[in-house]
Amino acid sequence: MDQIQFQKIAPVVNVTDLDAAMDRYRRLGFVVEVDEGGGYGFADRGAVSLHLAESDDADPERAGCVVYIYVSDVDALHAEWSTAGVEGRFIGPHNTPYGLREFVFTDPDGTVHKVGSPLPGTEESASPGVAGRIDDS
Repeated sequence: MDQIQFQKIAPVVNVTDLDAAMDRYRRLGFVVEVDEGGGYGFADRGAVSLHLAESDDADPERAGCVVYIYVSDVDALHAEWSTAGVEGRFIGPHNTPYGLREFVFTDPDGTVHKVGSPLPGTEESASPGVAGRIDDS
């Protein structure tokens, strides 16, 4: 029997204002699209796909979601995102004990975006979920 292969993941992120979130992701280089029914949208960049759901229950004071995005050049993306004129908080970039260079972007909806690239000389498959813990930096 063939083993099932996982092919893609698309986390659903709650947002307080879909239009503002769509604009934020567009400014961060994502291709955005609103679902026909309204109140739901999509933000895609390369193999990364996020679904955005407008919710009255979204609480920006608490991280409702943490997403980890692997990229080829974390420093270049940090420079791009931190100058995109979006609201939010940036931490890093910094080297981790689990072989990744990371930065963290927390958006106004409380979604934490952890972004990482393998450090030179480390395995490309380094994963903070396996090689180390994702903390709430």
